[in-house]
Amino acid sequence: MTPELKAQIEEHIRSHKIVLFMKGNALFPQCGFSARALQLLQPLGQVHTVDVLADPAIRQGIKDYSNWPTIPQVYINGEFVGGSDILAEMAERGELANLVAGTSSGAAQ
Repeated sequence: MTPELKAQIEEHIRSHKIVLFMKGNALFPQCGFSARALQLLQPLGQVHTVDVLADPAIRQGIKDYSNWPTIPQVYINGEFVGGSDILAEMAERGELANLVAGTSSGAAQ
């Protein structure tokens, strides 16, 4: 990964409370997992989305950056959380809202 790409990814993560690296965008998700992640996150605040289909370097770069092989990927408060399955589990247990609020931690790695 180039230093420029790493800096670009880190800027997204640092500049926004909730970041969703997804296939498509908030208006037109391009896969069911991305749509599900977005659906879980939107009630909790503004979600900054990054369309990995628009930039092949970001698509591979985020996988390398997080050491996580699939998309979507979610960062909350600068911390990697995981994908849509992990978000769904956290939401079911009532942990997702607390994580967004900063009252708990829950990185998936």
